[in-house]
Amino acid sequence: MTVESTSGTLPAFAATLTEAASAFRGSTQVRPKAADVVSALLEAEKAAKQQKLTYPLGSLLGNWRLCFVTTAKVKEQSGIVRGRGWYLPKIFIKAHISFSQPVEMSGENPGAAAIGNQLEVGAFTLKLTGPALYLGKKNILAFDFYQMQLSLFNRAIYSGNFRKGQGQEKDFYQQSIGELAFFSFFIVAEDFIAARGRGGGLALWIRDN
Repeated sequence: MTVESTSGTLPAFAATLTEAASAFRGSTQVRPKAADVVSALLEAEKAAKQQKLTYPLGSLLGNWRLCFVTTAKVKEQSGIVRGRGWYLPKIFIKAHISFSQPVEMSGENPGAAAIGNQLEVGAFTLKLTGPALYLGKKNILAFDFYQMQLSLFNRAIYSGNFRKGQGQEKDFYQQSIGELAFFSFFIVAEDFIAARGRGGGLALWIRDN
């Protein structure tokens, strides 16, 4: 995705988010202040709604590392930003999200996909996986988790059902979006993506190949 203003330059919010992503990745040494990133995320969300931007599912596929999050329901009110945000630690704690679309899924439903959510704390790793459904016209990706794996020093110590379990996975696509967790994406670039979750918080991820 290329975000340009009428003058052909990056709008301020896109420049700030690009700098934040680069700084977290280590390409630059100075990272924008957390308050500036929150404002940039809100501006990006507003621009996406005004311009009615849409993104294909293919642009989300891959592995992404979480680098910045905000409090729930952060918003701008009367020119004042309500809520705050912070960068995640670069070491010891790592959070990733991944999206894929196996051939058998795309054949049944163009928006059908799979999601993985992984948290690493030191030598301990928790990974949740399950089905997802992408509504391209709204940039909404609904999902649920049915499988869990726990690992210690890269060795699995548990692998099995999570909550409802795989027995209910076949019913996932029959549920309404209102019953599911979801992300509403408002900026999808080559190196980073950003979305608002169902709980109201904003998140920024960087591509992690």
